[in-house]
Amino acid sequence: MLKEERQQYIISQINIHNKVLSTDLSVQLNVSEDTIRRDLNELSESGKIVKVYGGALSKSFHYPFSGRDVYNKDGKKEIARKATGLIEDGMVLLVGGGTTMIELARLFPENLHCTIFTISPLVGLELVEHPNINVNLLAGQLASNSHVVTGSQVISQLSEIRADLCFMGTNGLSLTHGITDSDWEVVQVKKAMIKSANKTAILSIDEKLDSVQKMQICNLNAIDYLITDAAPDSETLKRYVKTVIVL
Repeated sequence: MLKEERQQYIISQINIHNKVLSTDLSVQLNVSEDTIRRDLNELSESGKIVKVYGGALSKSFHYPFSGRDVYNKDGKKEIARKATGLIEDGMVLLVGGGTTMIELARLFPENLHCTIFTISPLVGLELVEHPNINVNLLAGQLASNSHVVTGSQVISQLSEIRADLCFMGTNGLSLTHGITDSDWEVVQVKKAMIKSANKTAILSIDEKLDSVQKMQICNLNAIDYLITDAAPDSETLKRYVKTVIVL
């Protein structure tokens, strides 16, 4: 594979999953980690990605309020629009982090009265000016790679919450491996979020369907709703309808 092809693959993976690990890219592309590090350095220097320890982040994930570099922004807005249809007046909601969750926060209906607990300071900032929402930011260690709070303190707080509905993003989603991620601390927090909610909705762009990360959060049957921008007649999406309610 030529360097240009290799770097385009890296950018594609970062756009879809928001972050990548050098070790994973080395295996996927069958090249040395030194080669991957050089590629990431070049892409970072050209302003296409944000290089971090052990891998890289998408620019939209690292600078979500800029709006310019958000991958598939229209698709994420459509997902957020669908998600608002699940919200009812008086609900207690748990909300995760990521660019799709920020779009959800921006589209939150003004006439609804809700109590929201979130692990994302960025989502909290979007919601705090809403006239009828009580926003609670869970406390913990703020992770630079994911922009959410993690750690035992967050998990302890989540154990005291009984939410009506949890909105959560994912880095990987498949029929066989369920909901997966590449960050151990984030996995533990997401497990606690699912446990603390009566129902859980996964918000995911269609490119993440049938993708798998290294660590499992839960099986797909533990999720109540899958909200995606995939076309209703998508053959891939049809396979998920048997296990989860697809919106």
